[in-house]
Amino acid sequence: MFKGLGNLANLPALLKQAQEMGTKMQAIGEELKTKRATGSAGGGLVEVEVNGVGEVLAVRIDPSLIAKQDREMIEDLLPAACNAAAQKAKQLHAEAMTSITGGMPLAGLEDALSQLSGNVPDDDSK
Repeated sequence: MFKGLGNLANLPALLKQAQEMGTKMQAIGEELKTKRATGSAGGGLVEVEVNGVGEVLAVRIDPSLIAKQDREMIEDLLPAACNAAAQKAKQLHAEAMTSITGGMPLAGLEDALSQLSGNVPDDDSK
């Protein structure tokens, strides 16, 4: 009836670890807000700068595109540059999360980080 009660002795240590992890996560979130990643498209005609949490900070469009009034090309290049910048921000986030674990493998963390960074492992079982 009381088989699992021995694990209650570990509860304060587990709570402390969880609290420390929350503090580290918050610090990493703040650090990521200071990091920058840039994605570009069209050979640099459009550039998008984001921070490490993926918030868009700046968009730069080459003046030649504006002079040509090539709205269609701008509309094509802008999402591509945004996606490239977002991918780099995800990679920054994945690297930061790995730093929290100190390189220790945690169950499911590698898969989650792969999905976060867009590097989904190939499934050869199909």
